[in-house]
Amino acid sequence: MAITAAQVKELRERTGSGMMECKKALVETEGNIEAAIEAMRKSGLAKADKKAGRIAADGVIAVQFTSDNVRGVMVEINSETDFVAKGDDFKQFTAAVTQRIIESRPENLEALLAMPYEEGGNETLNEARQRLVAKIGEKISVRRFADFSATEGVVGGYLHGSRIAVLVELKGGTVGLAKDIAMHVAASQPVCIAADEVPEKLIKKEKEIFSAQAAESGKPAEIIEKMVAGRIKKYLKEITLLDQSFVKNPDVTVAQLLKNNNATAVRFIRFEVGEGIEKKEENFAEEVMSQVRGG
Repeated sequence: MAITAAQVKELRERTGSGMMECKKALVETEGNIEAAIEAMRKSGLAKADKKAGRIAADGVIAVQFTSDNVRGVMVEINSETDFVAKGDDFKQFTAAVTQRIIESRPENLEALLAMPYEEGGNETLNEARQRLVAKIGEKISVRRFADFSATEGVVGGYLHGSRIAVLVELKGGTVGLAKDIAMHVAASQPVCIAADEVPEKLIKKEKEIFSAQAAESGKPAEIIEKMVAGRIKKYLKEITLLDQSFVKNPDVTVAQLLKNNNATAVRFIRFEVGEGIEKKEENFAEEVMSQVRGG
């Protein structure tokens, strides 16, 4: 199949490798970017898999807490452009959705969208969304939400601008500590709290990659096995919250920080606007030319 310049560009951005290396990997994997990244990592060509997923949609993430900080919610609402996401109509809709979540505790997205836009009103949130789409002329969607309630502690969070947000539930601790942990999660992107929570599928995949890299050393099998075990141990420390060095004080781990404050991390969730959404790339110059030709 034909490999496009856009595919090569994305693979270069995600791996830091040269153009020809990227094109070769894409040809070998028939244009599958994820497979190309894995193949390049196994052969040692990739410098880094910089992005967990392509950020390809605009919009905002809103966060709200109850006054006693035992509950917090956040929601992602998407638009096609950043310009629309900054508009007053979009902001008003986002505020209404967030308020409905904190007041009515919907079980899922479908239940949320069926709820009234205003308390006691006849218009649902989904009907209000459709009305906004007709007015603005862009697709708008309520993509996902999270709702945390603490039973023996606090819920805190961190909002970076309006594009990255984190909710954290602590057993014990304070709202300030929860916010610090949330800020750490926003920056360091741990996969889970502790090593025993890491999905086996993820560990297996990394073992395959590390094994392929170690095999190129030409060392005996028993040495390679030890090398891989060491790499996996290091990998788990890098992706688990408790083992990571705290961003505001790298001399202590998050586990030590929590212990020093008589707190336990119960759960966390991180949203980033548009993560994992595939967005069509528009070529404005070509669009104008096509309109000129058509005229």
